[in-house]
Amino acid sequence: MRLVATEYVSLDMYADEPGVWSGEWFNDEAGQFKFSELMTAEALLLGKNTYQGFAAAWPQYDDPQGFATKMNSMPKYVVSSTLESLEWTGAELLGPELVPEINRLRAQDGGDLLLSGSTRLFHALHSEGLIDLYRFLIFPIVLNGTLPLFGSGQGSATRQALSLASCTTFETGVIAAEYVSAAT
Repeated sequence: MRLVATEYVSLDMYADEPGVWSGEWFNDEAGQFKFSELMTAEALLLGKNTYQGFAAAWPQYDDPQGFATKMNSMPKYVVSSTLESLEWTGAELLGPELVPEINRLRAQDGGDLLLSGSTRLFHALHSEGLIDLYRFLIFPIVLNGTLPLFGSGQGSATRQALSLASCTTFETGVIAAEYVSAAT
């Protein structure tokens, strides 16, 4: 499986609570983009907070297009050092050794392993060079937030050159940009 990290970010690359600020730019075009993304995914990879938010919301949804059905039925791999059990159907808690666990999943055949949100997990995966495709939905807003997508802003992030694989602009000004490692 290919590990695809998909993140909602502001123009200044902050990923703070996108549900609070992204809605006014999310239209049918963005919805179709996210639908296609999910339908090509084999499994989800989630950190604790994103898992808890998704697990609280998605089981109560049903839709004729099948988005909720896919979210609720697909395998979900959760990275957490504090959760002891998972209630959402198809959810599995990964062991404490992140790199071997992620490499085990990436070695499997199938569609994408989709990392959604989970900024701390994104940082850990990026620093280990485990992300195969970076997918950013860049929203036309400057947040001056508290959680930058890449590192702390103090030079602590791992430096990595990326190459643009695709770029789409939605009517609302949202940019969907995909990058791969320039080394591949």
